[in-house]
Amino acid sequence: MTEHLDGAVIPTGFDVPVEPLRRAAHYTGEPGCIAAARTFAALFLEQLRKEWCATIDDRADGELLLVVSELVTNADRHSNGPYILELEGTDTAITVCVYDSSAALPRHFPKDPQRVGRHGLEIVHALASEVTAERVPVGKRVRALVSLAH
Repeated sequence: MTEHLDGAVIPTGFDVPVEPLRRAAHYTGEPGCIAAARTFAALFLEQLRKEWCATIDDRADGELLLVVSELVTNADRHSNGPYILELEGTDTAITVCVYDSSAALPRHFPKDPQRVGRHGLEIVHALASEVTAERVPVGKRVRALVSLAH
């Protein structure tokens, strides 16, 4: 349906609700899972380009892959079991969710160039417009919203 300024709605027959592109993958934590998650995210980006006509520049592409890498690496390192990577996107933003079996919420350390390691969540916070972590019945979910427009 098309709405006009005067409030009239004219049925066109072409209007359908558009859902974001959603994909999820399950990883066991065995060697190679982090690389497989990056590949999964790269394929998701290609599908988003095709199905949503999303214009994703190299910078946004790299930022998304880095966010996926950091969140999946944290799940791989800090949980004792499998984890799930869930991606949802449109032509303007992608939400990255990682579910794992650990109920311990990640800690965001303040910037410290002298610190060795533990910069993963700091990187995610720098690249994502929103980052949340919450406990879920089977562990936790860490969610990052990555904008595709710069």
